[in-house]
Amino acid sequence: MPHEIRPVRAAQWREIRELRMRALRDDLAPVAFLATHETESAYPDEFWIDRARTSSVDAGPDARARQFVAVSDDGHWAGTAVGLVEHAGEPDFAQLPIEHDGVHVVGVYVAPEHRGGGLVDRLFDAVLGWAREHELRHARLYVHQDNPRAQAAYRRLGFAPTGTTFTGAMGPELEMARTL
Repeated sequence: MPHEIRPVRAAQWREIRELRMRALRDDLAPVAFLATHETESAYPDEFWIDRARTSSVDAGPDARARQFVAVSDDGHWAGTAVGLVEHAGEPDFAQLPIEHDGVHVVGVYVAPEHRGGGLVDRLFDAVLGWAREHELRHARLYVHQDNPRAQAAYRRLGFAPTGTTFTGAMGPELEMARTL
């Protein structure tokens, strides 16, 4: 089934929340995300409204985040990836220093029935294309040490381990990065 890859709109906060809840209920969630379904399902609507507002195309060209989704012809949201603008010298979410201006790719998810067909490649093309439009030349992400499938996909997309690690709520995470 063909999919359109597009940025989210601010008014789609309910769809964003539902896709995130599906992702956090996925069998791979414990090694794919730094959050749990239990935690994020308790967030109030205002949290999701703000997340949608700040990561949508409606946030404008200077937004520091952009969420892209893969939408099937029948309107089903099949996957997502988010890019966060980072600046050298700032601390990241794990309080580690950011070494390069760039994009941090987070929240990557493709529904199980859509995996293996290149959808993750197209989502990354969108996020990395958005980063290039903002003149960012570096991309990074974290992946759980026990998630070899994701690690392989990221390697195929040009990411390589940097040697930086941290232990998050879900266990050991490896940083992978690439130039754009």
